[in-house]
Amino acid sequence: MMNVSQRSKYNVGKIINSNISTLSFKETVSAIEAWISKKQKKYVCICNTHSLVTASDDIIFEEVLNRAGLCTPDGMPLVWALKSYGYTEQERVDGPNLMLKLCELSTVKKYKIFLYGGTKETLDELTQTLLKQYDGIEIVGIHSPPFRQLTEEEDTAVVNMINSTEADIVFVSLGCPKQEYWMYHHRDRINGIMIGVGAAFDFITGRIKRPPIIFQKLGLEWLFRLLKEPKRLWKRYAYNNPVYVYRFMKTYRKNKNMAMTKSL
Repeated sequence: MMNVSQRSKYNVGKIINSNISTLSFKETVSAIEAWISKKQKKYVCICNTHSLVTASDDIIFEEVLNRAGLCTPDGMPLVWALKSYGYTEQERVDGPNLMLKLCELSTVKKYKIFLYGGTKETLDELTQTLLKQYDGIEIVGIHSPPFRQLTEEEDTAVVNMINSTEADIVFVSLGCPKQEYWMYHHRDRINGIMIGVGAAFDFITGRIKRPPIIFQKLGLEWLFRLLKEPKRLWKRYAYNNPVYVYRFMKTYRKNKNMAMTKSL
């Protein structure tokens, strides 16, 4: 039987052009813990259809995802895709729940947590929320970067600041694809595990309301968010959703055959 470290390296299903992990939620957590124990430098991308469409439009972003230690299936369409390949027990591995589970474990395993991204107000509120929820959690640093590209000197200062805290896990909340690019460009510079958690900071603090469970299970989280923020999101979903379906169907037979061959 394949152990978790082997599965995290070899068990992936290709959806359109991107390699998506077939690890369960529990196995994903175990893989991250194994990296921490070995002091490895890795980054994790939490992927949905927007991530995969972006990667299929941009060969550099495709490389960003495929160089990650793990790309987890966040959106239900990705879970359904993997199930259609034969991974019938595949689970959703989303940013907020993965972050909260690792924060919970950190109180026992003494992992050091760094929070990168979002506004200063969000980070302060998130810190207080986590401190109240997880007794003994060690949040060793927070940083809200400016909404512009950093100079080389500023970037070096940020890297030195994060590394000086000896953080085991750096949760990155910059939005897709910015957070994935940031982790990719810092993959050999940050001494810890970077996890791009998207809007998890806002979900955990309650600044953004998560969709009801029924929306999540039906793969309609995008619809809930669209109804909440139509002006900001309608163009993204009007393009992203049909393009994802078209490109998935176009590559389905080839990718399914590859997945079946790997499982033999």
